[in-house]
Amino acid sequence: MVKEQLRRRGIRDERVLSAFERVPRHAFADGLDLGRCYGDHPLPIGCGQTMSQPYVVAYMLETAAIRQEDRVLEIGAGCGYQTALLAELAQEVMALEYHDRLATPARRRLHRLGYAGIDLRVGDGRLGWPEGGTFDAVIGAAAAPRIPDPLLDQLAPEGRLVMPLGAGTDQQLVVVRRCSTGFDQRRLLPVRFVPLLGEG
Repeated sequence: MVKEQLRRRGIRDERVLSAFERVPRHAFADGLDLGRCYGDHPLPIGCGQTMSQPYVVAYMLETAAIRQEDRVLEIGAGCGYQTALLAELAQEVMALEYHDRLATPARRRLHRLGYAGIDLRVGDGRLGWPEGGTFDAVIGAAAAPRIPDPLLDQLAPEGRLVMPLGAGTDQQLVVVRRCSTGFDQRRLLPVRFVPLLGEG
């Protein structure tokens, strides 16, 4: 997977590649055979949600330029796979998942695999984590029509937010950087994610 799907397609961040080598994707995909678990496609995880394809996850993590000392907010933890990758890259990960039916087994998986420094809660991703202060990186694993204001408010100076915007088949992955003059947003590539759920 790392050689054929990530390196060959241009992922160059060695910390990201090493994280993918260490995190067993099959441990987050219950009941699926190994070949399917490591294919370059999304996987169903229940509740109408999916685990994103490896290349897209790697591209998002590389774009977010996560450092070892960073605090990261994940919107849409799902089965916990990307959460584990983030824990390999950052000092602290705070993750939100809308569905308790996904969050509870995700916590168990992460604990069983020995991941520390993760706080995974059930919550409305549109609201972010207000009591958590600000974050060096925010990673959104679900698409919204526009970036929710709370997520921008919780982005630290020089922080990076990576998430899909749009609906259905008309989605674009974007990266937003908080700078001294406000926010700089750039489109990256077309993607297809499940919609961001919540009331915020």
